[in-house]
Formats: sequence, C-alpha cells, structure tokens
Amino acid sequence: MKTKNYVKDLRTKSQAELNEELVSAKKELFNLRFQNATNQLDNTSRIKDVRKNIARIQSVMVELANKEA
Repeated sequence: MKTKNYVKDLRTKSQAELNEELVSAKKELFNLRFQNATNQLDNTSRIKDVRKNIARIQSVMVELANKEA
C-alpha cells in the first residue's frame, strides 16, 4: 500500500521535480553504499529500497515523456 501511494505522489510531480527526486535518491544510494563498504550501515535492506525507488522514479519519468510526445 505504501508503494502505491509513493507512485501516485510521483505521478503528480513535474519532470523537474522528478529529476530532483532522482538526483537525491542517487546521492542517498551512494552514501548507503559508502557506509556499507566501511561497515557503518546497520540496515542493509535500505539499499534495495532506494534502488527500487530510483527505478520507480525513472519509470514515471518515461511515462511522462511518452504522454507529452
């Protein structure tokens, strides 16, 4: 249920807002990977969640691009 609400929220955003969201998610993923490499990360499943969120954002961006074309 949480995922559906997240995707609905993404669909209401503009292309620029989605791009900002994507950049911040990629930065978060980089930080999580860095923490994991230095054994500072407690919750390793967060990496998987962030990767899936990046894929969701990219999917919505493609939907918007196809809708506009």
